[in-house]
Amino acid sequence: MTDISTITPIDRHEMVGLATTEYERLLAELRALDDDAWQRQTPCTEWDVRQMIAHLLGAAEANASILETVRQVARGSRWAKANGRPQIDGINAIQIEKRDHLSPTELMSRLETIAPKAIAGRRKTPGLVRRAKVDDGIGGRMTMEHLVDRVYTRDQWMHRIDLAEALQRQPLLTPDHDGRIVADVVREWAAIHGEPFELELSGPAGGTYTSGEGGPRIEMDAVEFCLVLSGRLDKDMPLFRAVVF
Repeated sequence: MTDISTITPIDRHEMVGLATTEYERLLAELRALDDDAWQRQTPCTEWDVRQMIAHLLGAAEANASILETVRQVARGSRWAKANGRPQIDGINAIQIEKRDHLSPTELMSRLETIAPKAIAGRRKTPGLVRRAKVDDGIGGRMTMEHLVDRVYTRDQWMHRIDLAEALQRQPLLTPDHDGRIVADVVREWAAIHGEPFELELSGPAGGTYTSGEGGPRIEMDAVEFCLVLSGRLDKDMPLFRAVVF
């Protein structure tokens, strides 16, 4: 049983290994897809598989280039204002729109090329930028440090889960990699609500976590837990709080 106070946040150094593994696993899945699979609907209701990967490519290219980041934020903000949507929706829409002409092969090739540069760009984010705050997409604010060290990797991870759901396959999950990402989600969720609990998450990415005494006992699959916190799955859960993915 893991006391929540012993879980340290993922930092820029640990992020490198986690993000690298995520890109490797995602690309391995994509190389095995046939043409029809790229048109499958994903749990992200506005996107099929190809559009979801275009979003991930756009995010990676922004991570690799400050100029591309500024370009996406500016265009995405205009899109969001024109459509009455949150800024993050606008940025995602622009990422997909600007890459909509790419074939699956081109998407994979560009993602494979840009991934190491995206990770390096995140690792090298300067301190002044890391301390800046941005909208978190769920009604709050977060630091850029939190975004580049943790949220971007969670986004990669969750979209790999989305891909598995779209293809009706089991995602590759291991305790050392996926379990670490889930543990960091648990840490953040616990910090948001601040209440005692005992949490037992099943599956390869699971674990048992505790904080204080007298709180509710929650038993769930680890992936299901993250689906609920991300808003992808509507299910009653004690101490529910949204977490940014």
